[in-house]
Amino acid sequence: MNTKLKINCFPILAAIVVAVSSCVSGPSGETAWGDTGDGHYINPVLVADYSDPDVIRHGDKYYMVASDFHFMGMQVLESDDLVNWKLISQIYDRFDLPGWDENEHYGRGSWAPAIRYHDGLFYVYFCTPDEGLFMSTAKDPAGPWAPLHCVKSLAGWEDPCPFWDEDGQAYLGHSRVGAGPIIIHKMSPDGKTLLDEGVTVYEGPTAEGTKIHKLNGFYYLSIPEGGVRGGWQTILRSKDIYGPYERKIVLETGSTQINGPHQGAIVDTPFGEWWFVHFQQRDALGRIVHLQPMTWEEDWPVMGEDYDGNGVGEPVASWTKPKTKKTVKPFLPASSDNFKGGTLGLQWQFNHNPVDGKWSLSEKKGNLALHALQSDSFKKAHNTLSQKLMGFSGSYTVCLDLKHLAEGQHAGMACMGSVNYTAGIRLENGSTTLSLEKEGEILASTAFDKSKIWLRMTFEDEAKVFGFSYSKDGKDYIPIGESFENHFGHWKGARPALFSYNEKAAEGTAFFSDFVYRLDK
Repeated sequence: MNTKLKINCFPILAAIVVAVSSCVSGPSGETAWGDTGDGHYINPVLVADYSDPDVIRHGDKYYMVASDFHFMGMQVLESDDLVNWKLISQIYDRFDLPGWDENEHYGRGSWAPAIRYHDGLFYVYFCTPDEGLFMSTAKDPAGPWAPLHCVKSLAGWEDPCPFWDEDGQAYLGHSRVGAGPIIIHKMSPDGKTLLDEGVTVYEGPTAEGTKIHKLNGFYYLSIPEGGVRGGWQTILRSKDIYGPYERKIVLETGSTQINGPHQGAIVDTPFGEWWFVHFQQRDALGRIVHLQPMTWEEDWPVMGEDYDGNGVGEPVASWTKPKTKKTVKPFLPASSDNFKGGTLGLQWQFNHNPVDGKWSLSEKKGNLALHALQSDSFKKAHNTLSQKLMGFSGSYTVCLDLKHLAEGQHAGMACMGSVNYTAGIRLENGSTTLSLEKEGEILASTAFDKSKIWLRMTFEDEAKVFGFSYSKDGKDYIPIGESFENHFGHWKGARPALFSYNEKAAEGTAFFSDFVYRLDK
Protein backbone atom coordinates (compact mmCIF):
# COMPACT_ATOMS: atom_id res chain seq x y z
CA MET A 1 0.00 0.00 0.00
CA ASN A 2 1.14 3.51 -0.73
CA THR A 3 1.91 4.86 2.71
CA LYS A 4 1.75 8.41 1.40
CA LEU A 5 -1.88 7.98 0.44
CA LYS A 6 -3.99 10.38 2.42
CA ILE A 7 -7.77 10.56 2.12
CA ASN A 8 -9.93 12.69 4.36
CA CYS A 9 -13.59 12.19 5.06
CA PHE A 10 -16.11 14.97 5.44
CA PRO A 11 -18.19 13.67 8.37
CA ILE A 12 -21.59 14.70 7.10
CA LEU A 13 -24.43 13.88 9.43
CA ALA A 14 -28.04 13.71 8.40
CA ALA A 15 -27.79 17.46 8.29
CA ILE A 16 -30.63 19.86 7.97
CA VAL A 17 -31.08 20.28 4.27
CA VAL A 18 -32.93 23.51 3.69
CA ALA A 19 -34.48 22.56 0.40
CA VAL A 20 -37.84 22.41 -1.28
CA SER A 21 -39.01 18.86 -1.99
CA SER A 22 -41.07 18.31 -5.10
CA CYS A 23 -43.93 15.89 -5.51
CA VAL A 24 -43.58 13.37 -8.30
CA SER A 25 -46.41 14.71 -10.43
CA GLY A 26 -45.88 17.82 -12.53
CA PRO A 27 -48.14 20.88 -12.88
CA SER A 28 -50.73 18.86 -14.83
CA GLY A 29 -51.10 16.46 -11.93
CA GLU A 30 -50.24 13.50 -14.15
CA THR A 31 -47.62 11.07 -12.89
CA ALA A 32 -45.01 10.28 -15.52
CA TRP A 33 -42.71 8.21 -13.29
CA GLY A 34 -42.23 7.00 -9.76
CA ASP A 35 -44.96 6.78 -7.13
CA THR A 36 -48.48 7.18 -8.57
CA GLY A 37 -49.97 7.82 -5.12
CA ASP A 38 -52.41 4.88 -5.33
CA GLY A 39 -50.20 2.01 -4.23
CA HIS A 40 -48.46 1.59 -7.58
CA TYR A 41 -45.38 2.94 -9.31
CA ILE A 42 -44.31 3.73 -12.86
CA ASN A 43 -40.80 2.93 -14.05
CA PRO A 44 -38.37 4.52 -13.82
CA VAL A 45 -38.87 5.09 -10.11
CA LEU A 46 -36.16 7.77 -10.02
CA VAL A 47 -35.38 9.83 -13.11
CA ALA A 48 -31.95 10.98 -11.98
CA ASP A 49 -28.40 9.84 -12.67
CA TYR A 50 -27.85 7.30 -9.88
CA SER A 51 -25.50 5.18 -11.94
CA ASP A 52 -24.69 1.56 -10.98
CA PRO A 53 -27.03 1.59 -7.97
CA ASP A 54 -26.54 -0.78 -5.07
CA VAL A 55 -29.21 -1.20 -2.40
CA ILE A 56 -29.49 -3.07 0.88
CA ARG A 57 -32.22 -3.42 3.48
CA HIS A 58 -31.51 -2.98 7.18
CA GLY A 59 -34.60 -3.44 9.31
CA ASP A 60 -37.46 -1.61 7.62
CA LYS A 61 -35.22 0.83 5.74
CA TYR A 62 -33.45 0.60 2.39
CA TYR A 63 -30.16 2.32 1.59
CA MET A 64 -28.71 3.11 -1.81
CA VAL A 65 -25.35 4.28 -3.14
CA ALA A 66 -24.28 4.93 -6.74
CA SER A 67 -21.28 5.90 -8.84
CA ASP A 68 -20.40 9.59 -8.66
CA PHE A 69 -17.17 9.55 -10.67
CA HIS A 70 -15.49 13.01 -10.52
CA PHE A 71 -18.19 14.66 -8.42
CA MET A 72 -17.77 14.99 -4.63
CA GLY A 73 -18.90 13.08 -2.78
CA MET A 74 -20.75 9.80 -2.90
CA GLN A 75 -24.36 10.21 -1.72
CA VAL A 76 -26.32 7.82 0.48
CA LEU A 77 -30.09 7.64 0.04
CA GLU A 78 -32.76 6.14 2.29
CA SER A 79 -36.19 4.76 1.45
CA ASP A 80 -39.13 3.09 3.16
CA ASP A 81 -40.50 1.52 -0.02
CA LEU A 82 -37.76 1.34 -2.73
CA VAL A 83 -39.70 3.96 -4.73
CA ASN A 84 -39.39 7.24 -2.80
CA TRP A 85 -35.83 8.20 -1.83
CA LYS A 86 -34.24 10.92 0.29
CA LEU A 87 -30.61 11.96 0.65
CA ILE A 88 -29.21 11.33 4.13
CA SER A 89 -25.41 11.68 3.89
CA GLN A 90 -22.26 11.87 1.78
CA ILE A 91 -19.39 9.47 2.40
CA TYR A 92 -16.45 11.73 1.49
CA ASP A 93 -15.85 15.22 0.16
CA ARG A 94 -12.46 14.94 -1.55
CA PHE A 95 -9.71 12.67 -2.85
CA ASP A 96 -6.28 13.72 -1.57
CA LEU A 97 -4.57 12.20 -4.58
CA PRO A 98 -2.65 13.62 -7.58
CA GLY A 99 -4.71 15.53 -10.12
CA TRP A 100 -7.86 15.93 -8.05
CA ASP A 101 -7.05 19.54 -7.12
CA GLU A 102 -6.37 20.30 -10.80
CA ASN A 103 -9.60 18.84 -12.30
CA GLU A 104 -7.72 16.16 -14.23
CA HIS A 105 -9.97 13.16 -13.56
CA TYR A 106 -13.18 13.62 -15.53
CA GLY A 107 -14.94 10.27 -15.80
CA ARG A 108 -12.66 8.66 -13.20
CA GLY A 109 -13.23 8.71 -9.42
CA SER A 110 -15.78 6.41 -7.77
CA TRP A 111 -17.01 3.54 -9.95
CA ALA A 112 -19.86 1.12 -9.10
CA PRO A 113 -19.90 1.03 -5.27
CA ALA A 114 -21.37 -1.66 -3.05
CA ILE A 115 -23.05 -1.11 0.30
CA ARG A 116 -23.38 -3.85 2.91
CA TYR A 117 -24.18 -4.25 6.62
CA HIS A 118 -22.10 -6.55 8.80
CA ASP A 119 -21.53 -6.91 12.53
CA GLY A 120 -22.93 -3.52 13.51
CA LEU A 121 -21.37 -1.50 10.69
CA PHE A 122 -22.40 -0.26 7.27
CA TYR A 123 -19.65 -0.77 4.68
CA VAL A 124 -19.23 0.96 1.33
CA TYR A 125 -16.60 -0.19 -1.17
CA PHE A 126 -15.66 1.30 -4.52
CA CYS A 127 -12.75 1.41 -6.93
CA THR A 128 -11.23 4.37 -8.69
CA PRO A 129 -9.74 3.19 -11.99
CA ASP A 130 -6.46 5.03 -11.46
CA GLU A 131 -5.79 4.80 -7.72
CA GLY A 132 -7.21 1.65 -6.14
CA LEU A 133 -9.82 -0.01 -3.94
CA PHE A 134 -11.33 2.05 -1.11
CA MET A 135 -13.79 1.48 1.70
CA SER A 136 -15.51 3.39 4.48
CA THR A 137 -17.68 2.39 7.42
CA ALA A 138 -20.37 3.97 9.58
CA LYS A 139 -22.53 2.88 12.48
CA ASP A 140 -25.35 4.96 11.01
CA PRO A 141 -25.80 5.36 7.23
CA ALA A 142 -26.66 9.01 7.91
CA GLY A 143 -23.08 9.40 9.06
CA PRO A 144 -20.52 10.22 10.12
CA TRP A 145 -18.56 7.99 7.74
CA ALA A 146 -15.01 7.01 8.59
CA PRO A 147 -12.15 8.46 6.52
CA LEU A 148 -11.64 6.46 3.35
CA HIS A 149 -9.32 3.51 3.78
CA CYS A 150 -7.25 2.32 0.83
CA VAL A 151 -7.61 -1.46 0.81
CA LYS A 152 -5.28 -1.82 -2.17
CA SER A 153 -3.39 0.86 -4.08
CA LEU A 154 -3.33 0.03 -7.80
CA ALA A 155 -4.85 0.94 -11.15
CA GLY A 156 -7.24 -1.08 -13.28
CA TRP A 157 -9.85 -2.52 -10.89
CA GLU A 158 -13.57 -1.81 -10.91
CA ASP A 159 -16.93 -2.74 -9.33
CA PRO A 160 -16.04 -4.35 -5.96
CA CYS A 161 -18.44 -6.13 -3.60
CA PRO A 162 -17.68 -7.52 -0.12
CA PHE A 163 -19.29 -10.67 1.28
CA TRP A 164 -19.14 -12.21 4.76
CA ASP A 165 -19.94 -15.91 4.79
CA GLU A 166 -21.74 -17.76 7.58
CA ASP A 167 -18.45 -19.03 9.00
CA GLY A 168 -17.13 -15.47 9.30
CA GLN A 169 -14.78 -15.66 6.32
CA ALA A 170 -14.85 -12.42 4.34
CA TYR A 171 -14.47 -12.20 0.57
CA LEU A 172 -14.30 -9.47 -2.03
CA GLY A 173 -15.33 -9.81 -5.65
CA HIS A 174 -14.44 -7.37 -8.43
CA SER A 175 -13.68 -7.09 -12.12
CA ARG A 176 -11.04 -5.23 -14.13
CA VAL A 177 -11.44 -1.97 -16.05
CA GLY A 178 -12.73 -2.92 -19.46
CA ALA A 179 -15.22 -5.33 -17.87
CA GLY A 180 -14.17 -8.75 -16.70
CA PRO A 181 -13.22 -11.25 -15.55
CA ILE A 182 -14.89 -11.74 -12.15
CA ILE A 183 -12.23 -12.28 -9.48
CA ILE A 184 -12.79 -13.25 -5.84
CA HIS A 185 -10.32 -12.66 -2.99
CA LYS A 186 -10.30 -13.69 0.63
CA MET A 187 -10.40 -10.66 2.90
CA SER A 188 -9.72 -9.92 6.55
CA PRO A 189 -12.81 -9.92 8.82
CA ASP A 190 -12.64 -6.13 9.25
CA GLY A 191 -12.73 -5.69 5.46
CA LYS A 192 -9.54 -3.65 5.33
CA THR A 193 -7.04 -6.13 3.87
CA LEU A 194 -7.09 -8.59 0.97
CA LEU A 195 -5.46 -11.89 1.92
CA ASP A 196 -4.53 -13.31 -1.49
CA GLU A 197 -4.12 -12.47 -5.17
CA GLY A 198 -7.63 -13.64 -6.02
CA VAL A 199 -9.18 -16.42 -8.08
CA THR A 200 -10.83 -15.85 -11.46
CA VAL A 201 -14.25 -17.50 -11.23
CA TYR A 202 -15.96 -16.30 -14.42
CA GLU A 203 -15.19 -14.76 -17.79
CA GLY A 204 -18.07 -13.55 -19.94
CA PRO A 205 -19.19 -10.89 -22.43
CA THR A 206 -18.37 -7.59 -20.71
CA ALA A 207 -18.91 -9.18 -17.29
CA GLU A 208 -18.69 -6.63 -14.47
CA GLY A 209 -20.55 -5.13 -11.51
CA THR A 210 -20.70 -8.35 -9.49
CA LYS A 211 -22.88 -8.51 -6.38
CA ILE A 212 -22.46 -11.55 -4.10
CA HIS A 213 -25.37 -13.23 -2.28
CA LYS A 214 -25.99 -16.55 -0.55
CA LEU A 215 -29.35 -18.31 -0.22
CA ASN A 216 -30.38 -21.93 0.33
CA GLY A 217 -26.78 -23.11 0.12
CA PHE A 218 -26.09 -21.41 -3.23
CA TYR A 219 -23.62 -18.61 -3.81
CA TYR A 220 -25.03 -16.17 -6.36
CA LEU A 221 -23.09 -13.68 -8.43
CA SER A 222 -25.47 -11.14 -9.93
CA ILE A 223 -23.68 -9.44 -12.83
CA PRO A 224 -24.44 -7.18 -15.78
CA GLU A 225 -23.17 -8.35 -19.13
CA GLY A 226 -23.17 -7.11 -22.71
CA GLY A 227 -22.31 -3.45 -22.16
CA VAL A 228 -24.02 -0.39 -20.76
CA ARG A 229 -26.46 0.53 -23.53
CA GLY A 230 -27.60 -2.90 -24.68
CA GLY A 231 -26.72 -5.39 -21.98
CA TRP A 232 -28.64 -7.82 -19.79
CA GLN A 233 -28.56 -9.18 -16.24
CA THR A 234 -26.94 -12.56 -15.63
CA ILE A 235 -27.07 -14.74 -12.54
CA LEU A 236 -24.29 -17.20 -11.73
CA ARG A 237 -24.80 -19.82 -9.01
CA SER A 238 -22.65 -22.45 -7.35
CA LYS A 239 -22.41 -24.45 -4.14
CA ASP A 240 -18.81 -23.22 -3.84
CA ILE A 241 -17.88 -19.55 -3.89
CA TYR A 242 -15.01 -20.37 -6.26
CA GLY A 243 -17.29 -22.26 -8.64
CA PRO A 244 -17.81 -23.82 -11.06
CA TYR A 245 -20.82 -21.59 -11.72
CA GLU A 246 -24.01 -22.25 -13.64
CA ARG A 247 -25.20 -19.31 -15.74
CA LYS A 248 -28.66 -17.95 -16.51
CA ILE A 249 -29.78 -14.67 -18.16
CA VAL A 250 -32.66 -13.33 -16.04
CA LEU A 251 -33.47 -9.85 -17.43
CA GLU A 252 -33.20 -8.37 -20.92
CA THR A 253 -34.77 -5.67 -23.08
CA GLY A 254 -36.84 -8.22 -24.99
CA SER A 255 -40.00 -6.71 -26.46
CA THR A 256 -39.78 -3.53 -24.34
CA GLN A 257 -38.14 -0.19 -25.04
CA ILE A 258 -35.95 -0.32 -21.91
CA ASN A 259 -32.40 -0.64 -23.19
CA GLY A 260 -29.72 -2.32 -21.09
CA PRO A 261 -31.83 -3.23 -18.01
CA HIS A 262 -28.97 -4.34 -15.79
CA GLN A 263 -26.40 -3.57 -13.08
CA GLY A 264 -28.01 -3.15 -9.73
CA ALA A 265 -29.15 -4.80 -6.54
CA ILE A 266 -31.23 -7.78 -5.44
CA VAL A 267 -33.03 -6.90 -2.21
CA ASP A 268 -35.73 -8.49 -0.05
CA THR A 269 -38.42 -6.89 2.11
CA PRO A 270 -39.57 -7.63 5.67
CA PHE A 271 -42.68 -9.20 4.08
CA GLY A 272 -40.70 -11.75 2.07
CA GLU A 273 -40.95 -9.97 -1.28
CA TRP A 274 -37.95 -9.72 -3.58
CA TRP A 275 -37.01 -6.87 -5.93
CA PHE A 276 -34.29 -5.92 -8.36
CA VAL A 277 -33.09 -2.29 -8.61
CA HIS A 278 -31.19 -1.45 -11.80
CA PHE A 279 -30.32 1.36 -14.16
CA GLN A 280 -31.14 2.27 -17.75
CA GLN A 281 -28.81 4.59 -19.65
CA ARG A 282 -30.85 7.39 -21.21
CA ASP A 283 -28.41 9.80 -22.85
CA ALA A 284 -28.61 13.26 -21.26
CA LEU A 285 -30.52 12.00 -18.23
CA GLY A 286 -27.70 9.60 -17.41
CA ARG A 287 -28.42 6.26 -15.81
CA ILE A 288 -31.90 6.36 -14.33
CA VAL A 289 -33.29 3.92 -11.76
CA HIS A 290 -35.87 1.16 -12.38
CA LEU A 291 -37.48 -1.32 -9.99
CA GLN A 292 -38.42 -4.87 -11.05
CA PRO A 293 -40.52 -7.38 -9.13
CA MET A 294 -38.63 -10.61 -8.48
CA THR A 295 -39.52 -14.14 -7.41
CA TRP A 296 -37.65 -17.44 -7.16
CA GLU A 297 -38.16 -20.59 -9.20
CA GLU A 298 -36.00 -23.68 -8.66
CA ASP A 299 -33.46 -21.51 -6.83
CA TRP A 300 -33.12 -19.05 -9.75
CA PRO A 301 -34.25 -15.41 -9.60
CA VAL A 302 -37.14 -14.51 -11.92
CA MET A 303 -37.14 -10.78 -12.68
CA GLY A 304 -39.76 -8.59 -14.34
CA GLU A 305 -42.24 -10.22 -16.73
CA ASP A 306 -41.53 -12.61 -19.60
CA TYR A 307 -43.66 -10.82 -22.20
CA ASP A 308 -42.21 -12.54 -25.27
CA GLY A 309 -42.23 -16.02 -23.73
CA ASN A 310 -38.54 -16.86 -24.23
CA GLY A 311 -37.90 -17.66 -20.58
CA VAL A 312 -36.10 -14.40 -19.77
CA GLY A 313 -37.69 -11.58 -17.81
CA GLU A 314 -38.28 -8.12 -19.28
CA PRO A 315 -38.70 -4.77 -17.50
CA VAL A 316 -42.20 -3.86 -16.31
CA ALA A 317 -43.67 -0.45 -17.07
CA SER A 318 -45.61 -0.26 -13.79
CA TRP A 319 -46.32 -2.45 -10.78
CA THR A 320 -47.73 -2.58 -7.28
CA LYS A 321 -45.38 -0.95 -4.78
CA PRO A 322 -43.47 -3.05 -2.25
CA LYS A 323 -45.42 -3.69 0.94
CA THR A 324 -44.61 -1.39 3.86
CA LYS A 325 -45.60 -1.09 7.51
CA LYS A 326 -46.61 2.55 7.04
CA THR A 327 -48.09 4.71 4.35
CA VAL A 328 -45.48 6.50 2.24
CA LYS A 329 -46.59 9.57 0.29
CA PRO A 330 -44.80 10.45 -2.97
CA PHE A 331 -41.73 12.67 -2.70
CA LEU A 332 -38.41 13.27 -4.44
CA PRO A 333 -34.83 13.77 -3.26
CA ALA A 334 -34.06 17.38 -2.34
CA SER A 335 -33.16 19.75 -5.16
CA SER A 336 -34.26 23.36 -4.49
CA ASP A 337 -32.22 25.30 -1.95
CA ASN A 338 -32.65 28.70 -0.29
CA PHE A 339 -29.10 28.52 1.16
CA LYS A 340 -30.32 29.48 4.62
CA GLY A 341 -29.02 26.36 6.33
CA GLY A 342 -25.73 26.14 8.12
CA THR A 343 -24.53 23.30 5.90
CA LEU A 344 -24.58 22.72 2.18
CA GLY A 345 -27.50 20.59 1.04
CA LEU A 346 -26.68 16.96 0.34
CA GLN A 347 -27.96 17.32 -3.23
CA TRP A 348 -24.94 19.48 -4.10
CA GLN A 349 -21.68 17.99 -5.40
CA PHE A 350 -18.45 19.78 -6.22
CA ASN A 351 -16.72 19.12 -9.52
CA HIS A 352 -13.46 17.47 -8.39
CA ASN A 353 -11.99 18.63 -5.07
CA PRO A 354 -13.41 21.79 -3.51
CA VAL A 355 -11.20 24.60 -2.25
CA ASP A 356 -12.47 25.09 1.27
CA GLY A 357 -12.44 28.66 2.47
CA LYS A 358 -13.36 29.92 -1.00
CA TRP A 359 -17.07 29.21 -0.68
CA SER A 360 -19.43 30.10 2.14
CA LEU A 361 -23.03 30.02 3.37
CA SER A 362 -22.42 32.47 6.22
CA GLU A 363 -21.09 35.62 4.55
CA LYS A 364 -24.53 36.78 3.44
CA LYS A 365 -27.69 35.25 4.85
CA GLY A 366 -29.61 33.19 2.32
CA ASN A 367 -26.73 33.22 -0.15
CA LEU A 368 -24.10 30.85 -1.43
CA ALA A 369 -20.86 32.79 -1.87
CA LEU A 370 -18.42 31.49 -4.48
CA HIS A 371 -15.11 33.36 -4.36
CA ALA A 372 -13.51 33.34 -7.78
CA LEU A 373 -10.18 31.58 -8.13
CA GLN A 374 -8.03 32.02 -11.21
CA SER A 375 -8.79 29.68 -14.10
CA ASP A 376 -8.41 29.81 -17.86
CA SER A 377 -11.62 27.87 -18.45
CA PHE A 378 -14.83 26.56 -16.93
CA LYS A 379 -13.53 22.99 -17.12
CA LYS A 380 -10.57 23.84 -14.88
CA ALA A 381 -12.50 26.16 -12.56
CA HIS A 382 -12.59 25.35 -8.85
CA ASN A 383 -15.69 25.10 -6.62
CA THR A 384 -18.15 24.52 -9.44
CA LEU A 385 -21.17 23.19 -7.59
CA SER A 386 -23.64 20.89 -9.33
CA GLN A 387 -26.46 18.45 -8.74
CA LYS A 388 -28.10 15.61 -10.63
CA LEU A 389 -30.68 16.48 -13.28
CA MET A 390 -34.08 15.12 -12.24
CA GLY A 391 -37.21 14.37 -14.24
CA PHE A 392 -38.03 14.18 -17.95
CA SER A 393 -38.55 17.93 -18.23
CA GLY A 394 -38.37 20.92 -15.94
CA SER A 395 -36.26 23.90 -14.99
CA TYR A 396 -33.70 25.25 -12.53
CA THR A 397 -33.66 28.94 -11.58
CA VAL A 398 -31.20 30.92 -9.48
CA CYS A 399 -30.66 34.57 -8.56
CA LEU A 400 -27.14 35.99 -8.92
CA ASP A 401 -25.98 39.19 -7.19
CA LEU A 402 -23.38 40.98 -9.35
CA LYS A 403 -22.32 43.75 -7.00
CA HIS A 404 -19.14 42.01 -5.84
CA LEU A 405 -17.81 40.72 -9.15
CA ALA A 406 -14.26 41.69 -10.11
CA GLU A 407 -12.52 42.46 -13.39
CA GLY A 408 -11.99 39.24 -15.35
CA GLN A 409 -14.65 37.30 -13.46
CA HIS A 410 -17.16 34.94 -15.09
CA ALA A 411 -20.10 33.63 -13.01
CA GLY A 412 -23.47 32.04 -13.61
CA MET A 413 -25.20 28.74 -14.34
CA ALA A 414 -23.88 25.87 -16.44
CA CYS A 415 -25.22 22.78 -18.15
CA MET A 416 -22.51 20.16 -17.74
CA GLY A 417 -22.56 17.10 -19.99
CA SER A 418 -20.62 15.77 -22.95
CA VAL A 419 -19.83 19.46 -23.47
CA ASN A 420 -20.16 22.39 -21.08
CA TYR A 421 -22.57 25.23 -21.81
CA THR A 422 -22.49 28.29 -19.57
CA ALA A 423 -24.90 31.18 -19.21
CA GLY A 424 -23.49 33.97 -17.12
CA ILE A 425 -22.02 37.36 -16.58
CA ARG A 426 -18.56 38.45 -17.65
CA LEU A 427 -16.92 41.58 -16.27
CA GLU A 428 -14.26 42.74 -18.74
CA ASN A 429 -12.71 46.18 -19.18
CA GLY A 430 -15.30 47.58 -16.82
CA SER A 431 -18.22 46.35 -18.92
CA THR A 432 -20.76 43.74 -17.86
CA THR A 433 -21.88 41.25 -20.50
CA LEU A 434 -24.36 38.40 -20.40
CA SER A 435 -23.27 35.49 -22.61
CA LEU A 436 -24.13 31.95 -23.65
CA GLU A 437 -20.97 29.94 -24.25
CA LYS A 438 -20.02 26.44 -25.36
CA GLU A 439 -16.66 25.40 -23.91
CA GLY A 440 -15.62 29.06 -23.87
CA GLU A 441 -16.89 29.86 -27.39
CA ILE A 442 -19.37 32.74 -27.20
CA LEU A 443 -22.62 31.77 -28.94
CA ALA A 444 -24.64 34.83 -27.92
CA SER A 445 -24.01 37.93 -25.82
CA THR A 446 -25.61 41.19 -24.78
CA ALA A 447 -24.74 44.07 -22.49
CA PHE A 448 -26.26 43.88 -19.02
CA ASP A 449 -26.70 46.91 -16.75
CA LYS A 450 -28.38 45.61 -13.58
CA SER A 451 -26.84 44.55 -10.27
CA LYS A 452 -28.85 41.35 -10.06
CA ILE A 453 -29.87 38.70 -12.58
CA TRP A 454 -32.06 35.60 -12.53
CA LEU A 455 -30.82 32.70 -14.65
CA ARG A 456 -32.92 29.72 -15.70
CA MET A 457 -32.00 26.42 -17.34
CA THR A 458 -34.81 24.39 -18.92
CA PHE A 459 -34.61 20.83 -20.19
CA GLU A 460 -36.83 18.50 -22.21
CA ASP A 461 -35.63 14.92 -22.54
CA GLU A 462 -38.00 13.78 -25.29
CA ALA A 463 -37.01 16.67 -27.56
CA LYS A 464 -33.40 16.38 -26.32
CA VAL A 465 -33.07 20.13 -25.86
CA PHE A 466 -31.77 22.45 -23.17
CA GLY A 467 -32.03 26.21 -23.01
CA PHE A 468 -31.08 29.21 -20.90
CA SER A 469 -33.05 32.38 -20.23
CA TYR A 470 -32.63 35.39 -17.95
CA SER A 471 -34.72 37.92 -16.10
CA LYS A 472 -34.11 41.33 -14.60
CA ASP A 473 -36.99 41.06 -12.13
CA GLY A 474 -37.44 37.33 -11.51
CA LYS A 475 -40.75 37.35 -13.39
CA ASP A 476 -40.30 37.85 -17.12
CA TYR A 477 -37.69 35.67 -18.82
CA ILE A 478 -35.87 36.25 -22.10
CA PRO A 479 -34.01 33.46 -23.96
CA ILE A 480 -30.21 33.62 -24.04
CA GLY A 481 -29.27 32.51 -27.52
CA GLU A 482 -30.67 29.34 -29.08
CA SER A 483 -31.61 26.05 -27.42
CA PHE A 484 -29.01 23.28 -27.64
CA GLU A 485 -28.46 19.56 -27.21
CA ASN A 486 -26.30 18.04 -24.53
CA HIS A 487 -25.49 14.43 -23.92
CA PHE A 488 -24.10 11.79 -21.59
CA GLY A 489 -20.39 12.42 -21.11
CA HIS A 490 -17.55 11.38 -18.79
CA TRP A 491 -19.88 8.56 -17.62
CA LYS A 492 -22.40 11.10 -16.29
CA GLY A 493 -25.64 12.62 -17.49
CA ALA A 494 -26.11 16.33 -18.07
CA ARG A 495 -26.60 18.43 -14.94
CA PRO A 496 -27.09 22.02 -13.73
CA ALA A 497 -24.18 23.76 -12.00
CA LEU A 498 -23.29 27.08 -10.40
CA PHE A 499 -19.85 28.50 -11.15
CA SER A 500 -17.57 31.45 -10.49
CA TYR A 501 -13.99 31.89 -11.68
CA ASN A 502 -11.68 34.68 -12.83
CA GLU A 503 -9.45 34.48 -15.89
CA LYS A 504 -7.09 37.17 -14.62
CA ALA A 505 -6.71 36.81 -10.85
CA ALA A 506 -8.28 35.26 -7.76
CA GLU A 507 -10.67 38.15 -7.18
CA GLY A 508 -14.41 38.74 -6.92
CA THR A 509 -17.36 36.98 -5.31
CA ALA A 510 -20.60 35.70 -6.79
CA PHE A 511 -23.57 35.50 -4.43
CA PHE A 512 -26.25 32.97 -5.42
CA SER A 513 -29.69 32.80 -3.79
CA ASP A 514 -33.07 31.10 -4.20
CA PHE A 515 -32.17 28.06 -6.26
CA VAL A 516 -35.54 26.65 -7.39
CA TYR A 517 -36.24 23.35 -9.14
CA ARG A 518 -39.50 22.90 -11.05
CA LEU A 519 -40.62 19.47 -12.25
CA ASP A 520 -42.79 19.55 -15.37
CA LYS A 521 -42.75 15.83 -16.18
